[in-house]
Amino acid sequence: MKRVLLIIVLAQFLCTSLWFAGNAVLSDLVKGIDTSSGFLAQLTSAVQLGFIFGTLVFAIFTISDRFSPSKVFFICAVIAALCNLGLSLSNGSTFTLLLFRFLTGFFLAGIYPVGMKIASDYFEKGLGKSLGFLVGALVLGTAFPHFLKSASFSFSWQYVIYITSFLALIGGGLLFLLVPDGPFRKQGQKLKWSSFFTSFRNHDFKAAAFGYFGHMWELYTFWAFVPLMLLQYQQYHKLEIFTVSLFSFLIIASGSIACILGGFLSQRFGVKKIATLALSLSGLCCILSPLAFLYSNLPVFISFLFFWGMVVVADSPLFSTLVAQNAPQETRGTSLTIVNCIGFTITIISIQSLQLVSSFILPPYGYMVLAFGPMLGVWALIHKTKKVLPKRKTL
Repeated sequence: MKRVLLIIVLAQFLCTSLWFAGNAVLSDLVKGIDTSSGFLAQLTSAVQLGFIFGTLVFAIFTISDRFSPSKVFFICAVIAALCNLGLSLSNGSTFTLLLFRFLTGFFLAGIYPVGMKIASDYFEKGLGKSLGFLVGALVLGTAFPHFLKSASFSFSWQYVIYITSFLALIGGGLLFLLVPDGPFRKQGQKLKWSSFFTSFRNHDFKAAAFGYFGHMWELYTFWAFVPLMLLQYQQYHKLEIFTVSLFSFLIIASGSIACILGGFLSQRFGVKKIATLALSLSGLCCILSPLAFLYSNLPVFISFLFFWGMVVVADSPLFSTLVAQNAPQETRGTSLTIVNCIGFTITIISIQSLQLVSSFILPPYGYMVLAFGPMLGVWALIHKTKKVLPKRKTL
């Protein structure tokens, strides 16, 4: 079982390196192209929008429940790698860039949630710890293109695209060849158009899902704007140039440690308690962000971003665990997928909202808008519906 988890984690890391590949080389992608100042938000939203459409299609047709998840993962990894490779052939067209990012996001829908589905088919006990490793791999994969960018001063930016595409092919192949369908998998026998709505009738499932939605309001917007935060801080305090790509990688990647740590803590203190704590702390970071930004001390600011980078994602595998545990077994993959679909829809609204707010509010204060998600998520987790007492039978 440990070997299986290791392979799933490695495959997830290699394949999700495609996610922010475009963001890492954005400055090179847009050279010679007339783009607006909000193109970072557009490029990130294109991936998210593709992922949303992908998860919607996968959920409606219950693909990961009706077909072998390992085969679905492999096929999507191959196509996503090819779509990512298309960035190097964009020929300076914003439409082509956004299209390839959209398609990459679409097929990532067959990688991230399907990877969680595969893990849940193998690990019914200790799922929180297992998903902690899995989401940790996603975080590291998301950050990895920034590391490649920082390490490729003497190479063309295209190498970041080539390497991430190659890694995705390896990841898909490893999982397909070495991880068969899990022992706890229950195949969905036929297409049910309404299957992804039934889970929301369960109160515990609904609470976990809404907690996850609040978490997603903050997470990907934070990740997308980390390089911009560093640049803004550098310009605001007129500091000497430091390596933004390297710090972006380290800050985002620190979340992988938090995911694993959260998984272990959840075994002792409970999944819901640790998820609520992490979401509360990340919400607090949103509120305190202006103080950290305005304080002219780079080590303090970087340390704050490291802490934020850890707590912002520490609850992600825990929410996935709560969703998986409270979903019907025969539609678990579909339930995970549709929750991902709604969550990533929220990320687009959040990214565009922050971009809009940034146009008329100074940078130190704009990031406070991210606090709305954690606040609503915490409320959903701690809110308890009143129990309705059964009516007494009359004699």
